[in-house]
This record gives sequence, C-alpha cells and structure tokens, in this order.
Amino acid sequence: MQTQPQRLTPLVVFMLVVPPLLWAGNAVVGRLVRELVSPLTLNFVRWIIAFVIVLPLAAPVLRRDSTLWPHWRRYALLGLLGIGLYNAFQYLALQTSTPINVTLVGSSAPLWMLATGALFFGARISAREVGGALLSMAGVLLVLSRGEWRQLMALRLVPGDLYMILGSIAWAFYSWMLARTHEPRGVRQDWSAFLMAQLVFGIAWSGALAAGEWTLTDAHIDLGWPLVAAMLFIGIGPAVLAYRCWGTAVQRAGPQAASIFMNLTPLFAAVLSAAFLRELPHWYHGAAFLLIVGGIVVASRR
Repeated sequence: MQTQPQRLTPLVVFMLVVPPLLWAGNAVVGRLVRELVSPLTLNFVRWIIAFVIVLPLAAPVLRRDSTLWPHWRRYALLGLLGIGLYNAFQYLALQTSTPINVTLVGSSAPLWMLATGALFFGARISAREVGGALLSMAGVLLVLSRGEWRQLMALRLVPGDLYMILGSIAWAFYSWMLARTHEPRGVRQDWSAFLMAQLVFGIAWSGALAAGEWTLTDAHIDLGWPLVAAMLFIGIGPAVLAYRCWGTAVQRAGPQAASIFMNLTPLFAAVLSAAFLRELPHWYHGAAFLLIVGGIVVASRR
C-alpha cells in the first residue's frame, strides 16, 4: 500500500537538502581531480567503492535464486543509463566545463524528460508543460552561450556542456524506465537491493568504458592521498548516502515537493566552486537558474 506524502518535518527537509549538497560536491570534486585521474576511470572506481559499501546490506540479491536474474535485461539497461552513461558524461563534462555550468545544464533534466516521454513513451504534453519547457530551454541556452547569444550562432560551445546534455538525456530515459515499469518483489522494497541490482550491471558498463579509455586515450591515474580521499567521498557520499536520503525523503514528502529541492544543486555548486575552485558565478548563472526553475514550476503546476 502506498503511503500518502507527509508534511515537511525538519528531518525530511534535512534529508532533502543533503543529496543536492553531495551532488554539488561531486561536481566540484570531479573538477578538482581532473588532472589526477581520467574521467571514465574515476566513474568506474566510484561505483566499485559503492558496491563494496552496499554489498553487506544487499548480498541476497546476488544469489542464483534472486528475483534479479529473471529481469536482468531491465537492470542491465538501467545500469547502463544511470550508472554507466550519466555519470560518465558528467565527469567528461567537468574536464572542460565548470561545476556551476554542469549542474545548471543538469537541472534541465525535466525538459528532456518531457521530450523523451512524448517521443518514446507515448506521454501527453500539455500547453503549460510546453511553455515551461521553453522557459527552461532558454535558461539552458543562456548557460551554453555564457550570456552571449552570438556564441550559439557561431557554435562555439564548450564540449563539457554538450556532454552534460547527453547525460541529461540518458537520465531522462532512465527515469522513464523507472516510472513505467515495476520492480520485482524483493528488489524495489529495499533501497540497497534496488541499488545493488543496478550496480551489478552498471559496474560492468563503466568498467568497459574505462577499459576503452585506457586503450584508446592517454588515460592516467596518479594515486595519492588527495585522490584517494576524493574517490572515497564520491563513492560514499553522492553514490550511497545521497541515494539513501533521497529515496526516504521522496517517500515521505512526495516527488513534487522533493523535486523543488533538486534545484539547490546549482546553488550549492556555486558556493562550493567559489570556496574551493575560486570560480565565481556570473550574472547569467543567476538568470539561467531563475529561467530553469521557473520553467519547471510552470510545467509541474496542476
């Protein structure tokens, strides 16, 4: 039986604020260590750490009689989209783009979810949703152009921004798969089991991408305490703790209330970037944030 959303208690608010803060920290750390480790290798190591942490909680999922294996194709695709591609594109984006830009472009995910739902999942889009999508798209274009529309006309875009758009599209497909299909008993009821079901295949995908990176590019990893600390942070915080807090908070507050808190990620990224990277936000970041959030509010209103 599905429970009704509860009011926003201080504990629920705390659990809704922690994930955006950790996701923003993930972007900043990914930017900080870009000279120490190749992006696809970083993604692979991140999920290996998460796997080790979740394994004691969800080991039964890996048994031969688990309900996971009859549905392995579904979880292989979820692992590719959510763990393999989305995070790989994000770390690739941070090679040439700032955490503020990456998180702002990532905030346009609801826009891509509308388009993906209409084109591939038969979802109906209202005029209000179209208006909200156009408003959010204006914010994304403002970020991509760095406040100078002539850059868009000349197609002088930073590759990292384009990588993040691809990552947002992958996340949109991932989200629709979660919304339109049901999990088998014994997986969806337990957050650790659900995460483990995706990790099993996601690690395989991210490992294949990392292997290709070492084969085809000048991949590198400079092990040391700064990189080890960074890997532990992104493997424990954004990958496990944020997932746990977000899942519990969404169940208690409801997805509509929770979605508002996701927009804190670019704000946290701006603060952390100024503190650790000395990358100060510009006027167009604030304007783009208002456009993106305004578009989401307009599209989600009933």
